Amino acid sequence: MPTRPDAVAALPLAPGVYRFRDDGGRVLYVGRAEQLRRRVSSYWGDLRDRRHLRKMMTRVAGIEALVCDSAHEAAWAERNLLERSKPPWNRIIGGLEVPVSIHLDVSPTAPRLGLATAQLPGPGVRCFGPYLGAGKAKLALSGLERLYPIGHAGPSRSSGAQELARLRGGQDVPVAQLARAVGSVLDREPTAVAAALAALTARRDAAAAAQAYEAAARLQQEIEALQWVVAPQRVTAAGEQGRHDVTAWGGDVLVRLRISNGRLRSWEQETCDRPEPGARAPEDWVPFLRRNAELAAWLAALPVT
Repeated sequence: MPTRPDAVAALPLAPGVYRFRDDGGRVLYVGRAEQLRRRVSSYWGDLRDRRHLRKMMTRVAGIEALVCDSAHEAAWAERNLLERSKPPWNRIIGGLEVPVSIHLDVSPTAPRLGLATAQLPGPGVRCFGPYLGAGKAKLALSGLERLYPIGHAGPSRSSGAQELARLRGGQDVPVAQLARAVGSVLDREPTAVAAALAALTARRDAAAAAQAYEAAARLQQEIEALQWVVAPQRVTAAGEQGRHDVTAWGGDVLVRLRISNGRLRSWEQETCDRPEPGARAPEDWVPFLRRNAELAAWLAALPVT
């Protein structure tokens, strides 16, 4: 089994995107990971379930990584990059997950919380997202409806829906209040997110204590899905228009991300002895770029073979 290179040990145990280059600088493969060091390290193992990559590994001369703030952000970054260019050892353009948005209809008579594959809400409808992974988004909605049963509230609902709202504690809660609660969570307001996750965790623990293990497992899935939905991610933003670059420089390596209509479209790195003249990044990009420029310089200085 080949020895893992020093560059792998330099990777953090954090989510992100990685890519391998050959000695000519050609990108061989782009992937994503919930823990970069662990995932990239696996390529120097026996590759039992990825035997098609063994030939590629004999050509790897460089490792690059982009550390993300969440696994959701890493998933979007990988998808965006692969939609524009598919390296020779990647099999799928983009990815398998379906992008969706969450629509919150705040109609006082028939409010609704649901999924949509397009961000074209009608009057009185708030749109959140996009999110990568319809399955996760659906589970997150299930958890939100469990806490804030807005889909069963309103005077026009059937007696059965109203009874379900009563059982979930939402019968006497005004629709506007339920809508605000849901919106606060999906807007990633820290207090609202923490309260929602704590409430679902308490219900999971109560179900487990009552030996209702299937219910507890379902609640755990909803917790994880809600964490996915509210996790920070900036590489795909709805509604933004235009093109711009964000850059950072560290240790003689310049990292440049090209953004088009709110989506990361290109990730470039080059060796240079000074920052790009006049380059400034938006405030919310600065920590992201700084840590990735520092990592790029560190990886560039470490051997792979």
